[in-house]
Amino acid sequence: MTEFWVSSGHHLTRRSDAGGLLVTDELILAYLARPELMPPPEACAAERALHAGLMAQPRRRVEPHEIAALQDADARENWTFMIGFRDRLLAAPSLEAAYLGLVRDGSGGVPPLFLQHLVHLILRNALDGCDDAYVLRAAELFFRPQRASLHEGKLLLADAELIEAREADPHQSPLMAMLGQGPVTEFDVLTPDNAWSYWSRSDAHTMVLNLGSDPRSREALGRVIETWIRHLLGIATTVTPMAALRDADWRWYVGLDAEATRLGDALWHGRTLPTADQDRVLALFRLEFGADAPVRGDLAGHPVYLLMAQGADKVLRLKPQNLIAGLPLDPRS
Repeated sequence: MTEFWVSSGHHLTRRSDAGGLLVTDELILAYLARPELMPPPEACAAERALHAGLMAQPRRRVEPHEIAALQDADARENWTFMIGFRDRLLAAPSLEAAYLGLVRDGSGGVPPLFLQHLVHLILRNALDGCDDAYVLRAAELFFRPQRASLHEGKLLLADAELIEAREADPHQSPLMAMLGQGPVTEFDVLTPDNAWSYWSRSDAHTMVLNLGSDPRSREALGRVIETWIRHLLGIATTVTPMAALRDADWRWYVGLDAEATRLGDALWHGRTLPTADQDRVLALFRLEFGADAPVRGDLAGHPVYLLMAQGADKVLRLKPQNLIAGLPLDPRS
C-alpha cells in the first residue's frame, strides 16, 4: 500500500475493531510537542512543571489551579484549550466520536487548528488504502484552505499557505507578476500523467487541483464527500457534480463553507445573486441518499444541493462539519 499524509500522525494512533481511531499516549505527546505548548526559556516554574508532568503522564488529570498558576496569559489560554481538547478526546470511544461530539455540541474553546488536524486524521483513516491521487488531493480541501485563481481559463485551487509564502518571498520575480503569472504557476497541476508523483509530495501540498476544466477533480471531491459521510455517519450517499442550479428542486441545501452558506441563504429566500457573488461559487453538487438513509420524512426521496464558494480574498475555507450538522436527517435516528 502506498503511504500518504504521514504528517497527519495516523501512525501514532490505533484502529479499533469498529474502524475508528483510538487516542494513544503518543498522539497526546505529539500535541504537547507543538511550539505553542513547549515552554519558552522565560517560562515560569509552574509552566515548566506542568509540561514536564504531562510529558511523563500524558493522561493525568490537570487541576484548574495548575493552569491558573501560570504567569503568562497566553500560556494560560493555550493550556486551557489544550487540556479541554485532550479531555474531550479521552472521554470519547474514538477520534471520530470525539469529532461528532464537537460538531453536535459546539466546538467553542477548541482552536480551529486542532479541528483541522482532527479532520486530517479522520480522513486519513477513512481513505486508508485509496490509490487515486485525485481523490486524495481533493480531500486536502477538507483541512487545508485553498487559494482560487484563474490561469489560462482554468479555475485552479492551490494550497493557500504555500501561495501566501510565495507572495511574501522578496525574491519573487517581478517579471512573472507583470505578465500576470502568479505563484500558482510555480506548482504542478495534477494530471493523469503526473498523478504518480502525488505520493512523494502528499505532505508538501504542492500539487494544484484543476477544479474548473478537469471533471476528474470535481468527481473526486464528490467521492470524498461520500466517504466522509459514510465513515462518520454510516450513511450511503451519491454525490454528483452539477454545472448549474437551473430548474433544481430547491428544497434543501448545505453550504460547504461560510461564504457558500451566505449565498445559499440568499437563494433560499428567492433573491437573485449579483454577478460578483455568482462568480464566487466554485462548485455545485447534488447529493442523493441511499434507500436506507434516515432522512426526514418531508424530504425523503429529494436531493440535497451542496454549494462551495470562495471568500472575497479568493480563499476557500471548507467546513466539513457542515456535512454532519447540515444534512436533513431524522433526529430520532
